[in-house]
Amino acid sequence: MAQIKDLLERSAFGVCSYLGSKIGVASSRVRLYFIYLSFATLGSPVIIYLFLAFWLNIRQYVRNRRGRLWS
Repeated sequence: MAQIKDLLERSAFGVCSYLGSKIGVASSRVRLYFIYLSFATLGSPVIIYLFLAFWLNIRQYVRNRRGRLWS
């Protein structure tokens, strides 16, 4: 079960786990709130989720590039 969860987390950009670690809440709780919020607001948090996924991806890319430049 943990392998499936890790696969899904990598496929989902890691946004929920990142937010959960930053605010000190379990990532499963963040996912649950995101699902409830998406249904309540007719899917508008999906735009926020995609923005955060893009931002985290760019941030990771910049960190990797910076590490290569200094090595």
